[in-house]
Amino acid sequence: MSLLSYETSQNMLDLLQVNSQRSQNVALSSSLGRVLYEDIVAEFNDPQFPTASMDGYAVIHSDLESKSIAIFGDNPAGSDEKRTIISGECIKTFTGSKMPHGADTLIQIENVTVDGGRIIINESVAKGSSVRPIGEGYRAGDVLIKKGTKIGFVEIGVMAALNRVMVKVALKPRVAVISTGSEILDLGVSSDNEAQIRSSNNYTLAALFEQAGAEVVQLGTVGDDRSSIMQTFQNALSCADILVSTGGVSVGDYDFVKDIVPVLGAEVIYKGVAIKPGKHILVAQKDDRFILALPGFAYSSTVTAILYVLPLIAKMLGRGNAYKTVEAKLSEDFTKRSRLTEFTACNVEIVDGRYFVNFRDKKVGSSAILTNMLQNSALMITGEEDGDLSKDTFVNVILLENF
Repeated sequence: MSLLSYETSQNMLDLLQVNSQRSQNVALSSSLGRVLYEDIVAEFNDPQFPTASMDGYAVIHSDLESKSIAIFGDNPAGSDEKRTIISGECIKTFTGSKMPHGADTLIQIENVTVDGGRIIINESVAKGSSVRPIGEGYRAGDVLIKKGTKIGFVEIGVMAALNRVMVKVALKPRVAVISTGSEILDLGVSSDNEAQIRSSNNYTLAALFEQAGAEVVQLGTVGDDRSSIMQTFQNALSCADILVSTGGVSVGDYDFVKDIVPVLGAEVIYKGVAIKPGKHILVAQKDDRFILALPGFAYSSTVTAILYVLPLIAKMLGRGNAYKTVEAKLSEDFTKRSRLTEFTACNVEIVDGRYFVNFRDKKVGSSAILTNMLQNSALMITGEEDGDLSKDTFVNVILLENF
């Protein structure tokens, strides 16, 4: 079996043309977790006028030398302050209030004593103290949030401040997920054979894809029956942008998926990549829809979904990177198990701002051990040319967070 290199497979994946021109308008309050389809540009300065950043008294700075200034009224937050301060006068001004004309400094309440209608200066302040200048936050025309950004709580707050009632977001790509195999039991189904396996792949991948911004069509499980798999795949392709299956791509007598995909009229982009786990992965395309057939073992299907499905979802959403890769230093020796590009579950720790990798509590075994990805794990990458690695070697690591 001829295998593509991991790098070649990723380059070919990146060259696939996807439909990323779909968008919809949603209410700001419903936009959390969605992906922006447009740049968010400031229409005005923030603030639009000098603004008090603390409670105090708006003054002309040179008047602080007199040690006593007459109070010329109050200026509550939200007031359209029109008065102009002249020398010898101050106005009590509150946090967020528009600074009165003529004032160039705000002296905090804690720095003065009120004596009748005057303030006594106990401790002076620098010129411009506690005054937010025009455009301190941003200027009109600034791009505040770029297209392709996943909307979080900060983005919501910024857009609310801009009075964005509706937001244009990328339409969620629809991903259909199915697990194949007669040994697979779906949730809630009673087992009559201890050799049967409880289905987890379709639920793991559905959660992963939803976290990455997709809409998931959960198709459950289907046994190793050619006609049943064929019908399920046809149904999925009629409603989904991406069909992801697990199982049936190896070389066994009941591995039908690899044979069915071409019969569906899909073009096989590649079958087989020199990676561990997941070397039997199949990527195919039918018109503007994609089929990714992944191995059946839980760890293997999850890793290959991260490496191959998430980038397609990201492209359809108009995003850049599907996941974050960082450089880290090995905290212990590492024994490589194959000549393939390996993706090994590891622990990542940050010490003094640098990433370090260890394998504490990680089990060495088959590609079925999904529990190796618990507890904020990451994936360490070792290439085909790598052998065993010694402590303090630098490696690349995929962080399994914020997809």
